[in-house]
Amino acid sequence: MGRLIAISNRTAADASARAGGLAVAVWESLTSTGGIWFGWSGNIVSGEPGEPDVFTDENVEFVTTDFTEAEHDGFYLQYANRVIWPVFHYRVDLAHFGHADFATYAAVNERIAGLVSPRLEKGDSVWVHDYHFLLMGDYLRRGGWDGPIGFFLHIPFPSPEVFHALPEHETIARAMCEYSVLGFQSQTDRSNFVRYLVENYEAVDEGDGWISVFGRKIRANAYPIGIDANGFAKAAVSERATTAAARIGRFLGGRNLVLGVDRMDYSKGLPQRFEAVGKLFDHFPATRGKVSVTQIAPPSRSKVEEYRDLRTQLDELAGRINGDYGDLDWIPLRYLARSYDRKELAGLYRIARACLVTPLRDGMNLVAKEFVMAQDPEDPGVLILSEFAGAAEQLSDALIVNPHDAYKVAQTIYRALEMPREERKARWEKLRDIVVDQDISWWRLKFLEDLSADLT
Repeated sequence: MGRLIAISNRTAADASARAGGLAVAVWESLTSTGGIWFGWSGNIVSGEPGEPDVFTDENVEFVTTDFTEAEHDGFYLQYANRVIWPVFHYRVDLAHFGHADFATYAAVNERIAGLVSPRLEKGDSVWVHDYHFLLMGDYLRRGGWDGPIGFFLHIPFPSPEVFHALPEHETIARAMCEYSVLGFQSQTDRSNFVRYLVENYEAVDEGDGWISVFGRKIRANAYPIGIDANGFAKAAVSERATTAAARIGRFLGGRNLVLGVDRMDYSKGLPQRFEAVGKLFDHFPATRGKVSVTQIAPPSRSKVEEYRDLRTQLDELAGRINGDYGDLDWIPLRYLARSYDRKELAGLYRIARACLVTPLRDGMNLVAKEFVMAQDPEDPGVLILSEFAGAAEQLSDALIVNPHDAYKVAQTIYRALEMPREERKARWEKLRDIVVDQDISWWRLKFLEDLSADLT
């Protein structure tokens, strides 16, 4: 394999951003091949974006561009986050459709493709990431690139019936089929995409991931993303993790901790989770005064109206639960709208008796895997996982729940709190083995192996 060329909305140009997530996944390949990473600089300018910022760090060349105010609004805030994000998370009711925003979305894809194309060399492989750049492969092909282009979708791909709600669904689907390899988080997502092509364009599923459509063959597979499993296990026993655990331990006063960690996003099912917590205290009185629920939910996309409304809803639900059940020395539900670093979170995961990972829809959800790796092998906590998270396909030994069934989630929390140690250990060991075996390196190598095959 020659150089790897990565394209994503945000890059790891800031070294502090290389501690987890996408950066860990691609960094080793970029550094080993002398690759290039293209993306947004994070700056918004009032005039024209000007020339991109080009610099090299650890054998990786970064090419980042500013967005104009119109690009940031139409491409990022509007089409990416108020159209694609809700539709792909099955929330068509929250989508704000507009042809002008799609035109801006397409124009940004085309402009960044124009930065990439002149720097491509024979032998390169291009790896495009996520819903911001669904059209990137098409624009690179138009620019003359006939080498391998891979695309990985980090969020879910919806059922064909939901995808059809996008006025531009055909344009997007045809553009996606210009990629050589399409990666999805789960078999469900992959099946949804293939079914859309079969039902609408007489595509043929050839087996082994190969699809014949629009006169060409592409490969579409599930590549469930992992974490730096061993690194996170070490983080859970670090000094910073121990300090964080001690801080919350003083508040717990010997009570069992039930923990949730999510961005404040309507896809995470936080109102439904809070309702389940209320039902836990309603229907299982033995938990009152004995269990403390802590939800960490740093705000995201605060400029988008739906997220402001969600914050208000969570504030009201938490206030009701604490008003109904709180006591002088006990707060049933602590709700912290701020972020913590990964080592602090690892320390909290380690002492939690149960972790609530109950999104209404999620591509993967790495919190579930982080919780597993943070556990004390001799006394592990219990993972409660939504059936609608991509992680549920791998982590079937978690307690799987429907997040819309508040009473059942409450019942499952109680079951987790009462679960004997031997059952907790048996479940955790199976989960740990999967997370370790299918870690971030496994994911990266699995995808790049397919991308480096003879696909042209």
